[in-house]
Amino acid sequence: MQRNASTHYPILLVHGLFGFDRIGKVELFQNVKQALRGAGARVFVPHLSATHSNEARGDQLLAQIERVLEGTGAKKVNLIGHSQGALAARYAAADAPDVVASVTSVSGPNHGSELADFLRKALTPGRLPEHVAETVATLFADFLSSLSGNQHLPQNAIAALNALTTEGVGAFNDKYPQALPKSWGGKGRELVNGVRYYSWSGTLPGNIVDEGLDALDPLHGLSRAFSRYFTTEAEQNDGMVGRYSSHLGKVIRSDYPMDHLDSLGQTTGRERKGVDPIDLYVQHAERLKKAGL
Repeated sequence: MQRNASTHYPILLVHGLFGFDRIGKVELFQNVKQALRGAGARVFVPHLSATHSNEARGDQLLAQIERVLEGTGAKKVNLIGHSQGALAARYAAADAPDVVASVTSVSGPNHGSELADFLRKALTPGRLPEHVAETVATLFADFLSSLSGNQHLPQNAIAALNALTTEGVGAFNDKYPQALPKSWGGKGRELVNGVRYYSWSGTLPGNIVDEGLDALDPLHGLSRAFSRYFTTEAEQNDGMVGRYSSHLGKVIRSDYPMDHLDSLGQTTGRERKGVDPIDLYVQHAERLKKAGL
């Protein structure tokens, strides 16, 4: 049966930390973009700094929203942000709600990441560890930018890390509280200033035995290793973001059986039991279409 996800407004897929649009023939959202376009949606992937603050990346996103509007003749866009991309999308919607129809957070650290908290504490401000980490991370981000042809974009690894901590996101939320839940683990308002807000995310299975062959995937193994640094959401996280920290607006579901990288799509060819990460995007586009967005 042919799917129909031809939303009224174009969709922008916004990448997070260390993300990119295209490196050679590899596209970060390749499978997701193909699935959405195959179902009739107009899809764009903006160019944002691989590492920088939420506000800096949000300003970059706003500039590219204007280009999409000029190029398509559309009046608004639907923003779907993965990880830190959700925070850039929230910033854009708060700053210019007149050009944003919806914001969807996919595995977004909307209340901060406990992993970022751990990394921030592990680095000593003003001393060698922080300097080394910043240098290495910035060089890596510059490397990704050079491969993707976005060398002109600034990089700031420490600003990115600070922006993802519980404290950093808390300060961000004080400025841009739109659609945040009023209680921990709750849901936020779906409609704020004419913008509709949605979110979904996943959690790691509690028992590694239940994962079968998934446990052998090195990327999945990385997420499971990172999950050890969570305390508040020790058994309720995807390896990088806590389940309840991801809540924003209408929470579609926050415990899909998938890790943080799974929610980008099946990047390593694995098939998740009980969920197709790519189809979640198509389902959501159909949801947006039904809502007139």
